[in-house]
Amino acid sequence: MEHHTYRIALAQLNLNGMPERNLAVCKDSVKEAAAGGAQVVCLPELYSTYYFCQSESTENFRFAESRKGLSYNAFSRLAGELNIVIIVPFFEKRTAGIYHNSAYVIDADGSEAGFYRKMHIPDDPSYYEKFYFTPGDLGYSAHNTSFGVIGVLICWDQWYPEAARLTALRGAEILFYPTAIGWHPHEKKKYGKAQHDAWMTVQRGHAIANGIYVAAVNRVGLEKPVPDSAGIEFWGSSFICGPQGEILAQASTDKEEIIYATIDTSLMEDVRQNWPFLRDRRIESYSDITKRSID
Repeated sequence: MEHHTYRIALAQLNLNGMPERNLAVCKDSVKEAAAGGAQVVCLPELYSTYYFCQSESTENFRFAESRKGLSYNAFSRLAGELNIVIIVPFFEKRTAGIYHNSAYVIDADGSEAGFYRKMHIPDDPSYYEKFYFTPGDLGYSAHNTSFGVIGVLICWDQWYPEAARLTALRGAEILFYPTAIGWHPHEKKKYGKAQHDAWMTVQRGHAIANGIYVAAVNRVGLEKPVPDSAGIEFWGSSFICGPQGEILAQASTDKEEIIYATIDTSLMEDVRQNWPFLRDRRIESYSDITKRSID
């Protein structure tokens, strides 16, 4: 591994608006992050709209974009102007009837360095994503960019150690998790702390188990697109942790903000040499992992 460092930023945002407004907000945030020294910037999941998956409605398919459409063109130009890498999660229209929850990795020259389609699709109260999204078919990848090798997974993917492991084994130095997660307001008092702690703990565990950096960027604010519902209170708390799970930066639960950290591959290598989890894997004993259940 060639040792190098680079600075990353996560843009935690309130995305209650419609595409034109959200695009403007995100472009301004990327510019601010670049001015703060960021060389790689990541936006939250489905950046261009409010979180429409709180209901099942064919009306919401109007928000989908073709690949290399508006979002790609806007952020490709911006990446080239600022000489930075931008991770842009968006609602992809592949063809009529096939839609994905996807993300571009746009390199510092404005070209596409990578592309990812969300693999794990939830179906929970107010998270009706199976109605909208076909599971990804591109697998898990590490994307070579001008500053480093990055992996991208999306939200529900963050609960699965298999996704993190496979992306790490492909050479990723950091796992980015664009996210839209929050509390059901009526559950927050009873379950909120445990839910939030579990979310952070599992991702810090991925960092530790793989000797890798992890960065999760979330929305913030109450979104209530269904008038007679309680909505979702997105809990923010975007964070970046190092290869021992140590918190390097963390955002608030209720404010828009940009957080930064430096990725240092020499630290990553040092941790892996002293905690050689990858060396000691017993790969010959893992064949049952591909089974749904072991009876």
